Amino acid sequence: MNHFLLLGVSMLATTIAHYLIPFFKTAVLLIVMMSITGAGIGVVDTGANVLILALWGDKGAPHMQALHFSFALGAFLAPLLAKLALGTTVSAENHTEPDLHPPALNQSPEASLDPLFAAPDDLNLLWAYVCCGTYTFVVSVFLFALFFKKTSKHGKSTASAQVSRRAKYHKALLCLLFMFFFFYVGAEVTYGSYVFSFATTHVGMEESEAAGLNSIFWGTFAACRGLAIFFATCLQPGTMIVLSNIGSLVSCLFLVLFDKNPLCLWIATSVYGASMASTFPSGISWLEQYTSINGISAAFILIGASLGLMAIPVGAGNLQGQYPDLPIVLYTCLGSTILTAALFPVMYKLATFSVCRQQKENIKSENWKALPSSSGLGG
Repeated sequence: MNHFLLLGVSMLATTIAHYLIPFFKTAVLLIVMMSITGAGIGVVDTGANVLILALWGDKGAPHMQALHFSFALGAFLAPLLAKLALGTTVSAENHTEPDLHPPALNQSPEASLDPLFAAPDDLNLLWAYVCCGTYTFVVSVFLFALFFKKTSKHGKSTASAQVSRRAKYHKALLCLLFMFFFFYVGAEVTYGSYVFSFATTHVGMEESEAAGLNSIFWGTFAACRGLAIFFATCLQPGTMIVLSNIGSLVSCLFLVLFDKNPLCLWIATSVYGASMASTFPSGISWLEQYTSINGISAAFILIGASLGLMAIPVGAGNLQGQYPDLPIVLYTCLGSTILTAALFPVMYKLATFSVCRQQKENIKSENWKALPSSSGLGG
């Protein structure tokens, strides 16, 4: 399927879901719209990575970093913009909500029936979703415009070029990168999700300080993803992964050793967010240097990342609730970081082994081809 058409349809479906979500009054319809939104974002997440590789191949490391910088920037700015749009209306409604329910219990069944579809009481909430939906609609229009341009020839040429770069251990590399992203994304989301609660309950920070700690993690994460665009022009993806792993290991180790120290928590959180920034796009660009990544391969890799996003934070949160005196969240991040740091040398060895073996076979075949001509000259 054409990349631009698939991405355009996905963004259009996300647009429709964003427009309809504020109007639904039942959980079932809301779940359906949220599922459509999740499916559309999942397609964009996979398809955008594949599109970058299809357009630039193994030369697209800066473009891959720019793509994931846009993810980080949106994740950092969208909650802030939503907070500005909503203001204090949400908290005010939550305080008045318990007073509205008891009288409803005494009403007749006909009077208690809620409409399935109605305008929300909070217009700020409506406008927040409308703004997001309009933004995604504009993006979908650009994608459809690119689709109607003649891009089929370029797509076929890049596809044929990618097939020739299929590594001998292609499936093994994909499985290892699947596990690599499982632990990496799991650690990233675990720390980003629980750093606020951990700082308030375990360290004893004020809520304002804990919120700042959460912001500094995602702020340094987004900022360093932006800087990684320029670093990717002069550094190899493998070098960036090694540097990121070292920074993540050191920062996690300091977090575990000095988990009660607020100053260390601030510094290590900043370093941890900065160190994790370039790992994901660098991992995809690194693999593209040794073997081609098509839609199926990218989807398989991102399934590993999605499973880590769901499984590791849930497990860490449950354990942290059972053992509140222990920094389970930090142990989880440290363990996941150690596993990612251990997996990359294995991946590198497997990828370079196949390349070196292929080069030796090419040299050997060239030597055999040269033997008849040299013997003919001697005769």
